Amino acid sequence: MNRTIFTTALLFIALLLLQVLVCNHIVLFGAAVPFIFIYFIVRQPISMSTNLLLTLSFLLGLGVDLFSDTAGMNALACTVLAVCKKKVFFSFVQKDDFSVTFTPGIASMGFGAYFRYLFSMVAIYCVLIFSIEYFSFSDVKEIILKASASCVLTTALLLAVDSLAFSKREKRL
Repeated sequence: MNRTIFTTALLFIALLLLQVLVCNHIVLFGAAVPFIFIYFIVRQPISMSTNLLLTLSFLLGLGVDLFSDTAGMNALACTVLAVCKKKVFFSFVQKDDFSVTFTPGIASMGFGAYFRYLFSMVAIYCVLIFSIEYFSFSDVKEIILKASASCVLTTALLLAVDSLAFSKREKRL
């Protein structure tokens, strides 16, 4: 149990620092921003308490907001993402197919199901964050362009991280 808490805390801090120190300064083609820190929310076990997930997601988003000067935008988007997590997950995996300690990943879900789950979660976050940023639908083309480009970039990065970091230790469904 203590090892799980330590690993979760380490992942939380590492992704927060990586986002704030590196990813926030990357903008490809003036549109695509990598949001690597949402991997923390995507990767948490399905059995995690909803209240704990909401709290951790809010704190993660707030941490990014504090260092990025974005006034609660990431905190809101991360909290909404945490609310959507189980519904999105169960739209791609049947409830009978997972164990109590199931953690979403390529090795545990298979590439197809995990890709659809990950892409959906990233798309929700990107649409939310850019809609909140513009706070208007007068620039719908700009919102769609930035959300789409960021979604593709973030999904590719998170797939790479997941395939490198966690493929050997997980049990497949």
